[in-house]
Amino acid sequence: MKYNTIKALAILFIIVFASCNNTNNNFDASGSFEAEETIISSEASGVIKQFEIKEGQILKAGQPIGYIDSVQLFLKKKQLEAQITALLSKKPNLPIQLASLQQQLQTSEKEKVRISNLLKSNSISTKQLDDINAQIEVLKKQIEAQKSTLSITSQGLNKDATPLQFQIEQLKDQLDKCNLINPINGTVLVKYAEENEITAPGKPLYKIADLSTLNLRAYITGNQLPLVKLNQKIKVLTDDGKGGYKETEGIITWINDKAEFTPKTIQTKDERANLVYAMKVRVKNEGYFKIGMYGEIKF
Repeated sequence: MKYNTIKALAILFIIVFASCNNTNNNFDASGSFEAEETIISSEASGVIKQFEIKEGQILKAGQPIGYIDSVQLFLKKKQLEAQITALLSKKPNLPIQLASLQQQLQTSEKEKVRISNLLKSNSISTKQLDDINAQIEVLKKQIEAQKSTLSITSQGLNKDATPLQFQIEQLKDQLDKCNLINPINGTVLVKYAEENEITAPGKPLYKIADLSTLNLRAYITGNQLPLVKLNQKIKVLTDDGKGGYKETEGIITWINDKAEFTPKTIQTKDERANLVYAMKVRVKNEGYFKIGMYGEIKF
């Protein structure tokens, strides 16, 4: 009986010792995975008529995903275009407006030729030639004055139409923003809006992130800081679900230059030192890593 008791205690000691050894690892630091998340917000106001995305869906940059009601913007644009058409229709037609004076000038110039020929034969006096020359000069000045007046009128109408043109350009921009186009490649993480809901500029529609690469945010102590540098390749280990670890290569992309207090959920090599330095390790993701998943690193 005594022998069995001693044997049981020995087995228990071995189990406890092995368990302690398993929990004592050689990791230099640990942290959790995160992605560069982007919240896509509405740029227009109105009812969401179509919004074809689902959480977990992979989207491509430039992919149409829906649209916001734009009927009122379209009608306002048409109204402004009609106002411009009506305004510019008042522009004077220079050839028609000057046709009468041009005809008088041509007639006077023909009369001048006839008078000049008669003067050569001494059939008329020079006064008649002077009179016709004066008449021609008056007609030319009238034509120039009329051209100037009509040109000023046309320019004034064009200037009146310019603000309306700018308003149309603004409406075109607003109409374009009613078309919901996904801006970046990534996976939809959260969907904030649904069809038939009313949205407004700045209101979030969905959150997206490119999960092809993730960042492991880990924390190291001041003693470990001299051992790491930017673009350094290190080992990233994660649970493989079978009691072991999956090893992946990562690259250090950022090291904080200021110390901070250790987050409660992070364990460092020196058993949660008070002040640590945050760092990011970029890791290629083949679908195994998830946001919030824990990972360990070795230098």
